[in-house]
Amino acid sequence: MTSTPQTSALSRLRLGTAPDSWGIWFPDDPHQVPWSRFLDEVAEAGYSWIELGPYGYLPTDSEQLRDELGRRGIQLSGGAVFAGLHRGAAAYEQALADCREEARLLTALGARHLVLLPEQYTDMHTGDVTEPGELAPEQWTDLVDGMSRLGKALAEEFDVSLVFHPHVDTHVDTQPRVERFLQDTDPTWVSLCLDTGHISYCDGDNLEIIRAFPDRIGYVHLKQIDPAIARRARTEGLSFADAVKLGAMVEPPQGVPAMEPLLAELGALDADLFAIVEQDLYPVEPDVPGPIATRTRRYLNSCGLGPAPRRA
Repeated sequence: MTSTPQTSALSRLRLGTAPDSWGIWFPDDPHQVPWSRFLDEVAEAGYSWIELGPYGYLPTDSEQLRDELGRRGIQLSGGAVFAGLHRGAAAYEQALADCREEARLLTALGARHLVLLPEQYTDMHTGDVTEPGELAPEQWTDLVDGMSRLGKALAEEFDVSLVFHPHVDTHVDTQPRVERFLQDTDPTWVSLCLDTGHISYCDGDNLEIIRAFPDRIGYVHLKQIDPAIARRARTEGLSFADAVKLGAMVEPPQGVPAMEPLLAELGALDADLFAIVEQDLYPVEPDVPGPIATRTRRYLNSCGLGPAPRRA
């Protein structure tokens, strides 16, 4: 089959999905489907790559996980860790320990990306505010310096790339904060996980960020949001958890940002990037995510983004 120009332009983007798209936010939670069902439905939906999700949800024994993924034709793209680096030295040491644990499992399965998310200042279950939404100057310094140190440590110890994930209800959420973060961190050790939904939720422009920092885009989370719900959440001061329950995250092409121009901009970077579908759905009825994942994969295929070939 001859590739279309559009498909060729996106050939260096590797499509995958994440446990988040099945409503997986925690290592263990009664609202979540068992990990075996998640893996089965990933394969049925046509994806070849996944993220690890919250550490402990999928098996943490590397041999078991390799077997479970391999017999379904799935590979691991990376994993994610939450950290509150703005809280100083003790928080940095905890983040380093958590990232080392995650990196050992990732590298045992050939993955080389670790997504670090800043700690939310709202509770992921209840939405209650747990700390101030603004950082003092010294806290910002702890955050950005800690990220650079952490990125250097992971690169030198594990050959793992640290990619930072801006997130709603954290101290790096809006486009100005994202840009400031990139300016204040060491580009040698810290890249950006561009989460298209979180940027749009906070009224940012994904295309502007890509164009302003093309060399810092190291990983991508693809998602769309319902702009009306995002506006309501901002206006009413609703937490991210509450907004997700209202349906803030939607399957493409029902929301924003528009996928085709976004994918074209990413393809123009001519860089090897994972493009991981991550539609926040917690909590969700167990029969809902699988069909959404299939429809989303088909839609992205129609945009020229294809799943990587499965391993033999």
